[in-house]
Amino acid sequence: MSLKLRITIDGSEVTASTGSTILEAADAAGIYIPRLCSHKELCAYGACRICTVLVNGRPQAACTTPAVDGMVVESDVESLHNHRRSLIEMLFSEGNHYCMFCERSGSCELQALGYRFGMIVPRHTYQFPDRDVDASHPDVMIDRNRCVLCARCVRASKQVDGTHAFQFVGRGKNRRIGVNAAAGLAGTRLKVEDKAAAICPVGAIIKKRTAFTEPVGRRLYDKKPIGSDIEAGASA
Repeated sequence: MSLKLRITIDGSEVTASTGSTILEAADAAGIYIPRLCSHKELCAYGACRICTVLVNGRPQAACTTPAVDGMVVESDVESLHNHRRSLIEMLFSEGNHYCMFCERSGSCELQALGYRFGMIVPRHTYQFPDRDVDASHPDVMIDRNRCVLCARCVRASKQVDGTHAFQFVGRGKNRRIGVNAAAGLAGTRLKVEDKAAAICPVGAIIKKRTAFTEPVGRRLYDKKPIGSDIEAGASA
């Protein structure tokens, strides 16, 4: 039986289980802390840093930091909102994101975060990188122009699917998602029903022949902002 801890998040006392992270404790309490690389079916990774909070005054990643009895967590403060907004803007400027043409528009977590934080124009210079598209697989394709290096596909292919189809290659600005086959995605053991084929938060890994199946007005974030499902739990 897990021992219960008491922590404070944005002035509210929250009960957390021993071994849980700040992000898990906040979710259970109906407090939304923004995230992009985090996913409940995968091990924590701490790549995007959008979930950064202040723990006893010091910045920490909420998805990897364990809850400790008596800790004081701040998330809903302007300094962190500005930090998160800058990171979101940086992701847009470092890739080639054309939301009006992307089939994930309305269901993209990066786009939804941009709306939630009121992003208008990125403060960072657009990089316009030269990235390729791998459409060799019969059912799945990779558009690296939209990849935000969250590692969800890498972790899913290892931890859930067991195919090890994806991994990172290169360093710095040349880092990108690679596959474990010289023939490209078609040479991997990736199947269309694999978790790695469906877990991308943006439009970098998409299933073929499923484009625009959700009409405007009925897409995931068309009516409610990202995080609404977690916040609804506060009154449950």
